[in-house]
Amino acid sequence: MSKSKSYLQIDNLWKAFGDFVALQDVSLDVFEGEFVCFLGPSGCGKTTLLRAIAGLDLQSRGSVIQDGVDVSELPPAQRDFGIVFQSYALFPNLTIRKNIAFGLENAGRDRASINNRVEELLQLVGLPEQGDKYPAQLSGGQQQRIALARAIATSPGLLLLDEPLSALDAKVRVRLRHEIKALQRELGVTTIMVTHDQEEALAMADRIVVINEGRIEQVGTPTEIYQNPQTLFVADFIGEMNQFEATIDDQRQLQIGSSRFSCRSHEFTSGAQVIAAIRPDNIVPQPLDYKAAGEVNCHRVVLKDMEFLGSFWRCRLHNENFKVNHLIADFSANAVRRLNLQPDQSMMVQLPEDTMIIYARDEARV
Repeated sequence: MSKSKSYLQIDNLWKAFGDFVALQDVSLDVFEGEFVCFLGPSGCGKTTLLRAIAGLDLQSRGSVIQDGVDVSELPPAQRDFGIVFQSYALFPNLTIRKNIAFGLENAGRDRASINNRVEELLQLVGLPEQGDKYPAQLSGGQQQRIALARAIATSPGLLLLDEPLSALDAKVRVRLRHEIKALQRELGVTTIMVTHDQEEALAMADRIVVINEGRIEQVGTPTEIYQNPQTLFVADFIGEMNQFEATIDDQRQLQIGSSRFSCRSHEFTSGAQVIAAIRPDNIVPQPLDYKAAGEVNCHRVVLKDMEFLGSFWRCRLHNENFKVNHLIADFSANAVRRLNLQPDQSMMVQLPEDTMIIYARDEARV
């Protein structure tokens, strides 16, 4: 993926439906060949933003620039994109070949080139023998592949995917997301996908745009979004997150309940009331007799409950000094086996200081 050229520029975009403001001052650059995911809870505005880019719902104000051309007021037919919907939107009365050929025929391509392109796309999506069937004769995963083939048939500059995998079962969804990402890389087409599935976004995107209440909360790579969430909403929405009410002692020290912790650096002043947050998978399990020179944030806890989730155990830990009901920790199956962890036993855990993130108390959601 090259970031040398901005392919899509969204500037100060607003969208209102009557008195309801669905998008507020959204600005974003999408680079050529990039795979971007719009991620957020239901009703946050992510699909509205996608539809504004496609021209299906024109923005109230602001601009959309695609490959140097202002398309802000152009109808969808005059914009260079292919789109795949959650419902596939295949024509049930047309064969698979006819479905894929539909856009090519509308573009006035000759019959020979259409046939060649259709066969090429059937091969590309791994369904070369299905061309004479009808959509109802295919599985959901196969229909979604055909919808994808139809969307890229005319070689659009921009591919838009509106929750394309949400109607599929879990195994098919995982397999197809890898296939879509591999296909996108092979074609090099700039792609925007809407999803509410965090795992899907983390697995597929080059960058994630987290949207909340019509505004962009954060833009970053999956690693940046997960490891360095800029707001408490992002921290809470992406994966699990333990949250503690805390008081700042100094730039690298804070008080949680009656316990003192080290944390990553921040800009809060001494005495500030904050929220300290740490992900469950960053908590390190240790035996009860664990002692190591120079180690910080090591605390004795009681392992109250264990839930087996395949490759790891989700554990609920208790320490009355923390002033929270439970501390959630994800321990690998190997760590649980090595330490012979059992419910109701005491153990030590370490909360690494560089994974302890600090937020303003007023960001907390009641």
